[in-house]
Amino acid sequence: MTTGTLLAICRVHELLPTRDSTGVTAIDKRAVDGPVNVHPLGLTGDVQASRKHHGGPTKALYAYAQDDADYWSQQLGREVTPGLFGENLRVAGIDASHAVIGERWRVGEQVVLEVTMPRTPCVNFARYLGEKSWVKRFAEANRVGTYLSVVTKGSIVAGDTIHVDSVPDHGVTAAQVYAGLDEPQAQRLLDTAAEGHLTLTPQVRKAVLKALRVASPA
Repeated sequence: MTTGTLLAICRVHELLPTRDSTGVTAIDKRAVDGPVNVHPLGLTGDVQASRKHHGGPTKALYAYAQDDADYWSQQLGREVTPGLFGENLRVAGIDASHAVIGERWRVGEQVVLEVTMPRTPCVNFARYLGEKSWVKRFAEANRVGTYLSVVTKGSIVAGDTIHVDSVPDHGVTAAQVYAGLDEPQAQRLLDTAAEGHLTLTPQVRKAVLKALRVASPA
């Protein structure tokens, strides 16, 4: 069984203005002290400004791995502190970007989370960091982290152990979904969902159907 550590819990520090129709972004997330309650829509005290692109039950929490943060610290020449990428959970010992869709994490004694889909970088993310061609760079590196749904609510605190309790046999990861699925990967996801062992988010289902259409003869 894979285990890791919850290094930090991050929630919105302040809403920042944007140029899009929403008018604000909640990407400015920072580590907080003490226990935090986790509910089906995320962390108590957190918010997502645009529910069209962020948040909701299938994107309740966003996790990012310390190894990926260290990579970007070297690339950017500055520390990628917990929350800088808009993540709720900074984790160590768990490869969030290569977590398997449907994989379940037990955080602390109460909370159970399920890997749902990769994060897609947006223009507000790029503007917040102020890095040239950031969306392209982030996408090409495919160190995207993962969104999680909440299976069992409860309380978590920085320092909690993360246990990977189950990993689906299909083996398709968040990073593979983001990179674009091949036909076998897409078929495995579709079959697992058809068997009732996995619920695909609309975004992942779209990626599955796209791969199968592309691979099928006209």
